[in-house]
Amino acid sequence: MAVNKNALIRYKTLDKCFSNPYRKYYINDLIEACNAVLTAHYAVETTVSRRQLFMDIDFMRSDAGYQAPIDSLKDGRKVYYRYEDLNFSILNKPLTQDEQLALENTFELLSRIKGIPGVNALENLETKLIDVQNNSSKMNIISFEENEFLVGLEYLTPLYNYIKNSQVLRITYQSYKSEQEQEFIISPYYLKQYNNRWFLFGWNHYANYIQNLALDRIIEIKIYDEIYKKSELDFDEYFEDIIGVSNDLSKEVEKVKIVLSDNIVPYIKSKPIHGSQKIIDNNLYLQVKLNYELESLILSYGENMRILEPIELIDKLKERVQKMKEFY
Repeated sequence: MAVNKNALIRYKTLDKCFSNPYRKYYINDLIEACNAVLTAHYAVETTVSRRQLFMDIDFMRSDAGYQAPIDSLKDGRKVYYRYEDLNFSILNKPLTQDEQLALENTFELLSRIKGIPGVNALENLETKLIDVQNNSSKMNIISFEENEFLVGLEYLTPLYNYIKNSQVLRITYQSYKSEQEQEFIISPYYLKQYNNRWFLFGWNHYANYIQNLALDRIIEIKIYDEIYKKSELDFDEYFEDIIGVSNDLSKEVEKVKIVLSDNIVPYIKSKPIHGSQKIIDNNLYLQVKLNYELESLILSYGENMRILEPIELIDKLKERVQKMKEFY
């Protein structure tokens, strides 16, 4: 069953409509639903023809498709569409042998290309797909760290496409530190996940600097009619000297020296906290810029880490520990 990305998006949208017992979806409603999802996904107006929708329904019903039990129900002179079995979903259908073989071949090919971004994620996805395929009626034997309730994930795909299409955005935003909403005019460049949160990096047109915005604090995104400022940054280099997402370009890289407790040394060796990491005896050495994420990471290890230098970092941590002490 060879289908393209547009078709898959349409099928998933139709699947959701057909399984809704509380609304009657006529053909025009189905067209509107598909248009809305495709437009949001690609960040440009996208439309589906009436003829295409009828072809999609026929395909979903067919043996070559999903064998979906789609009923055509008369409502006066009109017809609406709904699954005969409301528990049915194309998402519950197992992969065919051809589909599974195609996926395995694709993963095998990609796994040979060392060093490209995303290969580790693809390997995780391969494991997840194999687990779903082989254990569809059994108990799960593997889980992945993810937060399905994370706010802001609905912006991820549109922002990806805004970046690809070099579109300037007006973003309504409310930070944790402010009770008032703010508006930013942004040329979006890059999306990064850190600590189970997603962040957008882009050029702030009015403040003239690279700004990062947490997706879970975004309230609204609209396309803005202004000339897009192309990025001159290499984001691999941008993140090279920091932990997390906060990068003050005016700061220099500093040498950080940390004493580790005996029991945590093997853990830090097996799970490095930064690419510059060196461990000599019980001393951990880093070459990084000081930022909030570095402080938080060190504090997360509690009594197992003690900072020896720089003094600025020691003072910052003392201040935060004192506030914690007062809180308790």
